[in-house]
Amino acid sequence: MSSYRVAQVAGAGGSFEIVEREVPEPGPGYVRVAVDACGVCHSDVVFVDAQVPGVRFPLVPGHEIAGRIEALGEDVDAGWQVGDRVAVGWFGGSCHHCRPCRQGDFIVCENLKVPGWAYDGGYAEAAIVPTDALARIPEALPAAEAAPMACAGVTTFNGLRRSSARPGDLVAVLGIGGLGHLGVQYAAAMGFETVAIARGPAKADFANQLGAHHYVDSTADTPVADALRSLGGAKVVLATAASAEAIAATVDGLSHRGELVVIGVSSDPLGISPLQLLIPGKAVRGHPSGTAQDVQDTMAFSALHGIHPMIETAPLDRTDEAYRKMLAGTARFRMVVTPR
Repeated sequence: MSSYRVAQVAGAGGSFEIVEREVPEPGPGYVRVAVDACGVCHSDVVFVDAQVPGVRFPLVPGHEIAGRIEALGEDVDAGWQVGDRVAVGWFGGSCHHCRPCRQGDFIVCENLKVPGWAYDGGYAEAAIVPTDALARIPEALPAAEAAPMACAGVTTFNGLRRSSARPGDLVAVLGIGGLGHLGVQYAAAMGFETVAIARGPAKADFANQLGAHHYVDSTADTPVADALRSLGGAKVVLATAASAEAIAATVDGLSHRGELVVIGVSSDPLGISPLQLLIPGKAVRGHPSGTAQDVQDTMAFSALHGIHPMIETAPLDRTDEAYRKMLAGTARFRMVVTPR
């Protein structure tokens, strides 16, 4: 293969076009991955629209990559071989020298290498990635399902397993969309008494299918916080909804020492007063994605418990269509581009 195809945008806010490029060779410590699938994550918007510094055009986004190693650079650890099935997520490598890295907290690296920002991402037939970004895909997991696990999956999985909740505790998942439908499945599989919170009574059956023990309709007359308190109060609320107002409405439904874990992105401020937190000892924290090992743990747990993302696939030449469906919210939870 002398050339390969990528889906790129030429400028901020532009449409995707398919172009051919010369196949790159991986440098020291890097591998070339033949991309079998790449999830279309809403976070890609900040790169496509140049909402963060350092974005370079033409841009090839995509940070939910699943594929196979097809070429090794020099000085690659002997544990990686051509043909290995691998995933790469929001964590696309770290600098290893900033203070968080020196403390072993690689996911909050000050120079984090996000695919589609630090280097060309997975909306392509191939991608060059550093080896510290690689996670092994279990044989039981198809590439199209593994891809969303590298960001959406690991974020919800890690948000729960690193929370203060323990099996048997009441845990609520706010929102059952692209992130939340995975969060409910993980919460139930981890042994939590699981509450799904979403808009409208029609979603109750779906929440039950995902494994939720309780359903709270956020549009009902009873406030969400009251509904949670009637169940005994939530030890943890995993907030996946992209609404600051909806997130803040759950705080009074936390139990004493309860924890609000925020993974839904909103630019609006949270309307929470110090008094709501101080007396009952509640905590609010943001949770970033997860390292390559966390991604690997997420996929292994998912395969073990039969947890699947709900996906809709599209070939590479329909990347723009897939991206627009993600923006419009008309996708089947997670759009996945399948370049090969």
